[in-house]
Amino acid sequence: MSITYKSTGVNIDAGNAFARSIKQGVAETHRPEVVGGIGGFGGMVSIPKKYKNPLLVLATDGVGTKLKLAGEHDRHSTIGQDLVAMSVNDVLCSGAEPLAFLDYFATGRLNPDLASLVVAGVADACKKAGCALLGGETAEMPGFYASGVYDLAGFCLGVVEREEALTPERVQAGDMLIGLLSDGPHSNGYSLIRAILDDAGEPPEDVLKEILAPTRIPSAAILAVRSLVSGVAHVTGGGLVDNVPRMVGEEFQATIEKAEWKRPASFDWLQRAGGLSEREMLRTFNCGIYFVIAARPKNAPKILQTLASHGERSVIIGSVHSREETVHQRSGQLLLSGGGGC
Repeated sequence: MSITYKSTGVNIDAGNAFARSIKQGVAETHRPEVVGGIGGFGGMVSIPKKYKNPLLVLATDGVGTKLKLAGEHDRHSTIGQDLVAMSVNDVLCSGAEPLAFLDYFATGRLNPDLASLVVAGVADACKKAGCALLGGETAEMPGFYASGVYDLAGFCLGVVEREEALTPERVQAGDMLIGLLSDGPHSNGYSLIRAILDDAGEPPEDVLKEILAPTRIPSAAILAVRSLVSGVAHVTGGGLVDNVPRMVGEEFQATIEKAEWKRPASFDWLQRAGGLSEREMLRTFNCGIYFVIAARPKNAPKILQTLASHGERSVIIGSVHSREETVHQRSGQLLLSGGGGC
């Protein structure tokens, strides 16, 4: 009996059928700049005509081991938002408008219904982000992934006017720091979360809801305040401790007052159940703040108002100081050196 590609576990016909099934959902994400249809060897998109001196901004990321929890709790429909958010939110930190997105879905044996559910979530998230899902790759890899397991990666292309690009040089001493409140851990620290769950067992329902909540995508809100801000940081792996310094130049330092916001219940539960130090919490999780915006004090009220009008909860959490200024660190305050580290 002759061997075939299908007999090894790769079903080309199923892959083609899956591609056809998601075609309409993908098309609904397309912007006017998209050139051509779906199914080519590469997606094409033009730069919006409003940009005179554009810079292209690219970011790539995955979801990490939150995928395992999503599978265990049958949350496949929202995991695509985590994927889109992790790259789109990084692009936003440059002040860039998300323009296009590609996804990579890899599994041992393709389950078309499951894959369609995941990609539908990716498409919905691209609509929220305002970027076109140009296409992607579906890889069937028998013998590499265990049965029922899949992995996700994504790639985002953004565009920003060169003169409007947000870089650390824009942040100055005296800037206020505004934090956008998260819905939970979003997509970081899940190897630690799963280890805690393995030891502590199933958490309370409200905690589990926060742990499984998808990463927020604040595209409309960030772009609406872009002209009013001097810097933006996406708080992912490394937490506030490692990500805020990336937004601030080396000649500055940032102070953050932890008492200015109440972190979601999931973080307190994880800290107690895992016996985690505050340092471990702050370097692993967003601890309730998933974006930090630096802005001149005069712009802060307008920024807070605009963020609220776009459904974002935000609060002033700190300020930027010169490295030469002596700041006496108090209990409950983070003192972070610009350029990386604390």
